[in-house]
This record gives sequence, C-alpha cells and structure tokens, in this order.
Amino acid sequence: MSYFQKNRANPYQRNQVTTGVAGADPHQLIQLLLDGATERMALARGCIERGDPAGKGERISRTIAIVEALRASLNFDVGGGLADRLDSLYDYVIRRLLDANLHADVAALDEASELMEEIRSAWVAIAPRPARTAMG
Repeated sequence: MSYFQKNRANPYQRNQVTTGVAGADPHQLIQLLLDGATERMALARGCIERGDPAGKGERISRTIAIVEALRASLNFDVGGGLADRLDSLYDYVIRRLLDANLHADVAALDEASELMEEIRSAWVAIAPRPARTAMG
C-alpha cells in the first residue's frame, strides 16, 4: 500500500487518534469541544490583531460550528432549566461571535471567550471522578 493510500484509507479514524476523541467518554467529548472553542477564539483574536480577515473568519466560523454542536448536545428532557439557560447562553455567544467577525470586534470576541471559559471551568469542575477500586 502506498503512503497516499495508507493515509487516505480511514481519515475519520486517523482524526480520532490525533484529537483525543478515541476512547473519550461523553463528558470528555464536551470538554474537548469547549477546549476547541476556546483555542479557536484565541487564534481568531490573533488574526484580528494581525489584520488577517480570512484567518479570523475561518476561526470564528469553526468556533460557531463548535458552539452549535454544544447546543445540539443539550438534553432538554433531563437538563430542564439548566439546558434552557445554556441554550440561551450559546445563542448569545454565537451572536457575539458574529459581531466579532463582521466588525473585527475584539471586545465581542473577548466577551464570547470569557463566557465560554466560564462554561468550560464549570464543566471541568463537575467531571466525574473515577470509581474507587476495592484496593484503592
């Protein structure tokens, strides 16, 4: 098998391994999304500061896609009012990201980033603890 064939054979599987998705539990998957959104907003901020509108647009678009995925993961049957509040917050973050993209507005981007960092911090704080073994 050639290098080209080997590396095209299963790009989904290759991507899982490189991003840490393989073997992640649902809590970890959400954390990866939150981390990805935070990282892309920081990259978008750098693009705004450097005057790179194409880079800014790409990173903000990817951030919006991540926030939309987070919204889609909300379980309104189980989450009740919390899911409703998160849905509203994600909607607001997306609107701020759109403002940041449209106007190269660092303040809007920073606000969205701060909100997502608060959600991320809370998510990390509620991480399930590993089960203790009989010997531990």
